[in-house]
Amino acid sequence: MHGEPALPQGFSRLRYAEPDAPKGGRITHGVLGTFDSLNPFIVKGLAPTQIRGYVIESLMARGYDEPFTLYGLLARSVETDTDRTYVTFTIDPAARFSDGKPVTAADAIFSWELLRDRGRPNFRTYYVKVAKAEALSERVVRFDLAGADDRELPLILGLMPILAKHAVDPNTFEDTTLEPILGSGPYVIAEIDAGRSVTLKRNPNYWGRDLAINRGFWNFDEVRTEFFRDANSHLEAFTKGVYDVRSEHDPSRWERAYDVPAVRDGRIVKEAFPTGLPKGLSALIFNTRRPAFADIRVREAIGLLLDFEWLNQNYFFGRYQRSASYFEDSELSARGRPASERERALLAPFPTAVRKDIMEGSWQPPVTDGSGRDRNTLKRALTLFDAAGYELAGTVLRSKATKQAFSFEFLVTTKEQERLALAFSRDLKRAGIAVRVRVVDAVQYDRRRIAYDYDMIEYRWDQSLSPGNEQLFYWSVASADQQGTRNYMGAKNPAVDAMIAALLKARERPDFIAAVRALDRVLMSGFYIVPLFHLQEQWVARWAAIEHPKETSLFGYLPETWWRRPAGAPANPQRKTP
Repeated sequence: MHGEPALPQGFSRLRYAEPDAPKGGRITHGVLGTFDSLNPFIVKGLAPTQIRGYVIESLMARGYDEPFTLYGLLARSVETDTDRTYVTFTIDPAARFSDGKPVTAADAIFSWELLRDRGRPNFRTYYVKVAKAEALSERVVRFDLAGADDRELPLILGLMPILAKHAVDPNTFEDTTLEPILGSGPYVIAEIDAGRSVTLKRNPNYWGRDLAINRGFWNFDEVRTEFFRDANSHLEAFTKGVYDVRSEHDPSRWERAYDVPAVRDGRIVKEAFPTGLPKGLSALIFNTRRPAFADIRVREAIGLLLDFEWLNQNYFFGRYQRSASYFEDSELSARGRPASERERALLAPFPTAVRKDIMEGSWQPPVTDGSGRDRNTLKRALTLFDAAGYELAGTVLRSKATKQAFSFEFLVTTKEQERLALAFSRDLKRAGIAVRVRVVDAVQYDRRRIAYDYDMIEYRWDQSLSPGNEQLFYWSVASADQQGTRNYMGAKNPAVDAMIAALLKARERPDFIAAVRALDRVLMSGFYIVPLFHLQEQWVARWAAIEHPKETSLFGYLPETWWRRPAGAPANPQRKTP
């Protein structure tokens, strides 16, 4: 995206993969939730995450030690100009779908048209920018990007999933289906138990197994995903050996729930992996489409009432750190940094978009006394409510004009979300706000989330070191009214769109960083969320027979580089238990 690729032409391996990793065996993943579709590229249905990458490939593949650099996969070579007004991909003549038919330029154009017209909103947002696509030969496809003014677009097209034209019916593409989807990847969909499990099996004729970008990847003969409806059974299944690897985000579980014989005797290993990415933004989201949350003073006041210090100490063993930025703990974050001249120039056309304290870098989330009854934050919140037209009448916060009580619904689907929602509702009750915590199943929750049918939900955005077009999908004016985007708060701020446009235009890293920080300031100033907390490392528990490379990528751990230790082989040195 910026600068030159780190790896030279003709590289032989990736630092974070073990090229001589043993092949064979099965890995089983456990997922909390369900699935009702095998098509991850449409709005309808819930699909397993492994379809992308394992079954369906792209023209190029990420280098996970760089913010945003791609290397050839289906495409053997790529060509573009300095202004990136076009991009041409030459497809590897060896590339084949799992049915043996070659991958062609026609498949690339078909995939672009199909996803542009019928795919998820993010695909439509990206691919509509392409002025024209044409096949220059059977294996060469050119995309004309004139007028797009988007330097990321060649890379976005490089990551486009390539579908088989001969195996996909465009007329039924948007319908949920449990028919296995045909791809060119290292695995094929072998077994399906609707809503309960999906098993992928290695394609023995996988065309790309000897590529340098794949050395040390895709080591299991089978990749199985088991789905669980209940968080307790999900954890218990792991400790009983039903599945092999578990990512953990909850410090209370990390501290207490893994005190089982398999951990004590070393059959289960607990590890912490470093990551250089911005820390994921976990937050409580105001749906500003609802009148209750239309006033920014109301949103800021509610945010003041979350007692993070009490929650962290009483629920999470003090292991979390408070989040504030949308690009937390990275060079892209505006938190604690005064705006540079570059940022101020970008923000100048929008003089009211950023608060003074956020522009100066002095704003931080409130710090309470940890008692659960902090009077100072309550007083500040009630002052904001008063300015917004609400008053505390006895024990109820009411509109001064209508005398209607202020209340809203918090939609949740897991026990962890419910626990947090109930704790937050206790904090809000001190200000006279009644919160209805409503628990629904995963399918209903997903449908309501896609349709923005909620007052408040909890969500987590994961960011990269090279944010780009996906930011339009997250925060833009157009995405607010388009179902299926991740603009869950309904943000409609032209300044946001302008900062995203600036980061997409940036040619040099300093200009790019300035644009992202300016975007961060505008989003923070909108008080669209109540930011929650994050961990400094990635926590993973695994059964000891599942092993991984000694080196970790900039992006953190990569399950596709792991393997099963052959019977009788010595174990790898273990990472320190956090």
